[in-house]
This record gives sequence, C-alpha cells and structure tokens, in this order.
Amino acid sequence: MKRIFFLLLLIVLSPQLRAEERPLNFILVLVDDMGWMDLSCQGSDFYETPNIDRLATGGMRFTNGYAACAVCSPTRAAVQTGRHPHRLGVTDWIRSRFQRGGLGTPDANPTEYVGSPKQKLLCPPNPFWMEHSEVTLAEMLKENGYETAYIGKWHLGDPEWYPESQGFAVNRGGCDYGQPPSFFDPFNQPKGKHESLREGIYKLPGRKPGEYLTHREADEAVDLIAKWKDKPFFIQLSHYAVHTPIQAIGEVAAKYETKPGKTQQNAKYAAMVESVDDAMEAMLAALQEQGIDDRTVILFTSDNGGLDRDSSPTDNAPLRSGKGYAYEGGIRVPFLMRLPGVIPAGKISDLPVTSVDIFPTFLEMAGVPLPSDRSIDGKSLFDHLKSGGGAQLGREELIWHFPHYRHDPGPYSIVRKGDWKLIKFWEGIYELYDLKNDLSESTNLAAEMPEKVKELETILLKQLEETEAKLPRENPAFKG
Repeated sequence: MKRIFFLLLLIVLSPQLRAEERPLNFILVLVDDMGWMDLSCQGSDFYETPNIDRLATGGMRFTNGYAACAVCSPTRAAVQTGRHPHRLGVTDWIRSRFQRGGLGTPDANPTEYVGSPKQKLLCPPNPFWMEHSEVTLAEMLKENGYETAYIGKWHLGDPEWYPESQGFAVNRGGCDYGQPPSFFDPFNQPKGKHESLREGIYKLPGRKPGEYLTHREADEAVDLIAKWKDKPFFIQLSHYAVHTPIQAIGEVAAKYETKPGKTQQNAKYAAMVESVDDAMEAMLAALQEQGIDDRTVILFTSDNGGLDRDSSPTDNAPLRSGKGYAYEGGIRVPFLMRLPGVIPAGKISDLPVTSVDIFPTFLEMAGVPLPSDRSIDGKSLFDHLKSGGGAQLGREELIWHFPHYRHDPGPYSIVRKGDWKLIKFWEGIYELYDLKNDLSESTNLAAEMPEKVKELETILLKQLEETEAKLPRENPAFKG
C-alpha cells in the first residue's frame, strides 16, 4: 500500500520536479553598432525602448559594459569563444567576399605583416575567417543537449566558416555580410556587383515584399522558441540593425521627425532602434506564452559603440567619439541581463564587464565546464548576478588591442584599471584618463602623471604578452 501511495505521489509531483531540473535556455541579443546611450534605460531622451528596458527593470543593468573591440568581427569572435580577439588573431573587421575585388577564398589565413611606406609601423594581418579550431559557445552547449540557432549577422568568415560549421544547428541569415544589402524584403541588391549581393541574405529568403529585416529576424526567433519550448535551447539573435544603411519604416520614422532630443535627432535611426525593441517585445511575449520565461536567460549587448559622426546617425555623448576609436564611445556599450527569480530585479552594477565574459557566464549557468585545453579570458558573471552585484570577479584590469591603422594616430592598445584608462598608441603617444571624474575623456593626464602611465603600461604589456598578442613592428620601408 505504501509503495502505491509513493508512486502516486511521484506521478503528481513529477512535472514540478522536472520543471525544477530542466536546464536553462539562453537568448543572446547582439545588436550591430548600438551605442551606450541608445536605450531609454541608458538615458536617451529620444529613442524609445520600453521592452528592452524591461530587462533592466527585471534584471541587472551594467553601466560599465564593454565590447571586446571598437569594431564588429573581433567582438563577435570574442563572444563565441570567451577569448580576447588578439588571442584569436581576429583584430579588425573581416572583409566580405564582395569587398575583396576579384580575390576569392584563399587557402589559408594570411600571416605576413602588412604596411605601406607611409606608415611607421608594420601591422599583423587580419584573417578572412575565425579558425575552426576555436571552440564556440554553441559547440559547447550543443554537445550538452542544447538546440542551437543563429539568426542575423555573423561576419566571421566565408561560407565554409558560417555558423553551421561552428556549432549552430540552425542558421537564419548568418554569412559573410558586414551589413545587409537592404533592410527590406527581399533583402538584396538586384544590380549588385557581386553575386552575393544579388542573392540576398543567406538562408533568409524573401517572403513578404517590403517586410522589415529586424521584424523578420524576430519572427524566426519566435518560431524557434515555440518549436523548442520543451527542450533546452541557445538562440543568438544578432540583429543587422542598427548598422548602415540607415533605412527605416517610413511611418515609424515619421513619429520621431518632430520629437525633440538633446543630442540624438536622427528619425530614421530612431525607427531602427525601435525595431530592435519590437523584436524584444515579440520574444518576451513568446516566452510568456510558452511558459518558459522564468527558465530563459536573456543577455542584451552590442558589438561596438555607436557610429557617431557629428551626431550622424547617433550621438554617444557624454562619451567621446564612437565606433572604431579607442575612446569610450567606441567600446562602451549597453549590457543587460535578466533571469527571473535568479537575478534580482532592478539592479544596477558598475562592475566593468566585457564581451569575453558571456562565454563562461552562460556555460556556468548551464552547468557545463569550460574547455580544459585552452585559455579562456572571460570571467563568469553568475555569482555577481545572483548576489545582485555584491560578489566580485577577482579581475582588476580590462585590456583591448587594435594593432591596425584606422584613425590617427594609428594602432593602439588600452588598459583600464579601476577608474584609470591608458591608451597606448604604438607610434609613441600616450593618453591617460580618469574616467570617474572625466567620463568624456577631455583631459589627457599622461604628461602630468608619468608614473601612472608607466604603471599601467607595464600591466598592459604583461597582459598582451600573456595573451599572445601580435604587436606592431617598426617598418623598415617607412619614408616619412
């Protein structure tokens, strides 16, 4: 009799037990070129993002969230691997096939340093893809029973290196594009010079003429949420928005035409930001509908700072400069995380965190050990999140390395320790900023504080050596 009672009790309780034991789901939203000030929860008085703001009110908002690089491909590689871009050798954005003229896919990534007689330094080459030898977050989760999907911009190599070869069972739109040919269905350029432009976005064929790309990406995510509601899943939604071309739904842009904004005033860009918020609204509704909202981690961030060209299309103030630059406007980004019942709601953290932290954070939350055969540069944020910001990471510095010529004065590396930030330009220029008292990086203290410069440079060079960074070299052909 006792045995029958026990079995009946087990049958009654088993759904609850299964729910408690079910693995977490993960949704990573990686927006393209979204600046630190491009959300209303971050302080924008122009853009409207009520649904993304729900991640902040229902979870944790990091005020010192950083991208691993000031341009896209390196950050995207860091997100996938938990490793610094310079350890991977992906230190600049990867040129798509349509941007390489007649050059097809080479047999191997280049290794020879490059430079012109007009440049003082030779720089390490940037690859055409992230190597298959790297272990990705999707591969780790897939091996542990997760369904995996990639939606949107990939930008980590030619077709052989698309998401399907890096652990994603489903790919909707991930290819070598750095930006879409068009934001409107059928998402192509019929008269484009390269066949890939004429074909449109890989595995995201047109279906409704005029449909907006960000909304299509959201539909793909919602469909997978419904399909996988009874399985653990990892969906990375990497919006092509808000990258150029600045194209928006006319009626949405129109409502911003007369809206006042202190610094941000581009109506079309505002409409693009709103489309990203629409996508978040759709996913949150789908999670609620499927009854898995409290089992799903959502992390929202950007691959680099906003494209700020004298307020066009956005403005990163009070941060200095924007995408591509060593200043805060180029690397500081929104960073929001939510998991109901685990991450306390409405918390704000000023702990400096970065793209490389996503890999170990998700793996720890999934109960999956880190790979043991390689160095992982990121730190898991899980204890910090659970504690509402109380637990620390045991990390004192963040570093960045961009060994290429893009803007004057050339290749640079950065270290941030506490509130101090040192930019080392490899042609011999140093800039030192106190971010606590000078967030806009308006006063270079390097000449006044040479000992602080020396202290931070020593830390930076040691970490670059330990993380196998390739450094710029003197150019013997330089002609001044």
